[in-house]
Amino acid sequence: MPSCPDTDQRLIDLETKLSFQEDTIDQLNGVVYRQQQQIDWLREQVQRLGQQQSEAQGSAPRNLRDELPPHY
Repeated sequence: MPSCPDTDQRLIDLETKLSFQEDTIDQLNGVVYRQQQQIDWLREQVQRLGQQQSEAQGSAPRNLRDELPPHY
């Protein structure tokens, strides 16, 4: 049974669309992976800043005079 030219063209079109979709999915997976790496790095930085802040607050009492702007 010979295939219809219209069916062949539709199959080619579907395969082409699928190929583009696979490429797009691969690109998006790369973007998501890089974003997750950035999120992990930022979380680590926030945790370090929190530790530094808690260490700084616990080490010496605050002197409000030291916190006055320089023009006073």
